[in-house]
Amino acid sequence: MPAVVEPLDFESIYQEQLAYFQSSMGDGWTAVLESDPVVKLIELAAYREVMLRGRVNDAARAVMLAYATGSDLDQIGANYQVERLLIDPGDVKAIPPRQPAYEADEDYRRRIQLSFEGYTTAGSEQSYIFHGLSADPEVLDVSAISPGPGAVTVYVLSRIGDGMASEVLLANVAKVLNADEVRPMTDRLTVQSASIVRYSIVATLTVLPGPDASVVRDAAQAAAESYAKAQHVLGQGVTLSGIYAALHQPGVQRVDLSSPSSNLAVAIGEASFCESIQLTVAEQSDD
Repeated sequence: MPAVVEPLDFESIYQEQLAYFQSSMGDGWTAVLESDPVVKLIELAAYREVMLRGRVNDAARAVMLAYATGSDLDQIGANYQVERLLIDPGDVKAIPPRQPAYEADEDYRRRIQLSFEGYTTAGSEQSYIFHGLSADPEVLDVSAISPGPGAVTVYVLSRIGDGMASEVLLANVAKVLNADEVRPMTDRLTVQSASIVRYSIVATLTVLPGPDASVVRDAAQAAAESYAKAQHVLGQGVTLSGIYAALHQPGVQRVDLSSPSSNLAVAIGEASFCESIQLTVAEQSDD
């Protein structure tokens, strides 16, 4: 954490203000009792100072790329001349109206951080990734490798469906990457879709006596979906330990995982895709 973001400690601030008040009053006040109105006022003052320092911490984090979110992150992106992508324009005439959907903070943050790589004309790996991610709102992830001298292969993962990139999307990305200011003249560029490695999560959950089994199952389902979504990027494998961690929510006594049966490794041009999550709740056990 940056030094400008200070830790908040109510007790130390309270003791500091109490000591200052005692020194100001001399022998005129010695009743340090919780019920004393003066003590209550000092506690209130200390609490308000903690809140103020917390707000200062929030303001400091709001101008840092690593911590900024929402409109604060938009302002940082403007400094780098990187605009948040519009994923879905929405439809105000639909019933109910569909609001516009914009690029998620983490995806936007990644592109901002890569933006300086976009200035190079040397055809670096990160430069191809930045321009590929910025080429089309449908692009979820990009990886670039050089299989041989002068050859560059760029893999594109779509955010639509299972991640297979359409020919239209590949053409849009190729057009951006082949621009004179992006691709060096000596690079032979190939843009292709990521290969999708499909899998399903099938497990039986034994829950502890007491919790509502459906609530426990729903929590495990949501956690498994979140984990699968996080792993749905290029070159990111799926581990059994990650699945177990997601499914072992409060109230779960044991997880019996049927599928997958082993860790799922993916190459740099591949991405995993979870086709389904099937969770069965077993009878509660007292063991």
